[in-house]
Amino acid sequence: MTVPLWLADTIAKLMQKGPGAPRMAPEVTFSEVPATTTEITIPTRHGEIPATRYSPPDGAEAGVYVNLHGGGFVIGHPEQDDPICRFIAANANVNVLNIDYATAPQLRFPGPVEQAYDVAVWAAAPDRAWNGDLLAIGGQSAGGALAAGAARLAFENEAPRIAAQVLMYPALDLSVPAKAKKKPGKESFLARMGPIFDTVYCPDEKLRVDRFISPAGEHDTVSLAGIAPALVISCERDILQDEAERYATRLRATGSLIEHLELPDVGHGFNMLGAPREVVLPVYRRIADVVSQALDSK
Repeated sequence: MTVPLWLADTIAKLMQKGPGAPRMAPEVTFSEVPATTTEITIPTRHGEIPATRYSPPDGAEAGVYVNLHGGGFVIGHPEQDDPICRFIAANANVNVLNIDYATAPQLRFPGPVEQAYDVAVWAAAPDRAWNGDLLAIGGQSAGGALAAGAARLAFENEAPRIAAQVLMYPALDLSVPAKAKKKPGKESFLARMGPIFDTVYCPDEKLRVDRFISPAGEHDTVSLAGIAPALVISCERDILQDEAERYATRLRATGSLIEHLELPDVGHGFNMLGAPREVVLPVYRRIADVVSQALDSK
């Protein structure tokens, strides 16, 4: 389905004015995990962006994890990632930067990818309040796509060194229309909203084969040997599961896959949309373990 750009932009702007982040059950907010936060501003080529820094329990020589929230590249609610950010900071002993990147239509592709990369470059600088040599990046949904794009830019530019990327139910192939991803047993929300999100984020359909937007697509065949090793997390009921699996397979072939964690019987955004603590907690623990081991910051 083709959505006129004017209509897609109008819907996106209305969504941006809508209610805030989804209300999560108290058991998955991890409010019992202590968090020390500071509001900071980070410069990028597309302007300064706000971020929240979560400091680790032991700050001595701790590294940094850049977190990018989801929202279809359109909706900006970094506060929805407070639970995962506080959990990673406390359990991986790492500084976490929760980034409020610019969303479309205000900033379209490749702008948000470039912002994510610029944040990584900034975070890796030697004059920060953490050890910039110990850097990891990750995100959920659209944020996972931006993390993958930033890792790809770092790979091609040979800087900064990213020790790990965490891609949680990421959008990794916009070259395939969202409607074509709908299969029996898969959720319908992204199949319905995908055409709007894709149109707003990248109006030019020819650009949707680009390596920074569709690394799991058939057009991107360059070897990724040496790219930041990845933890890929996919969900059985998510229409994005297949592209996550394709990308994990591609990374595995070049020795750049830490693990592909496939979650049964859950859907997109499970950790914010009703999954119980016994489902969410093991995933967060695995993420924290991967980040900790990659940065060796404990």
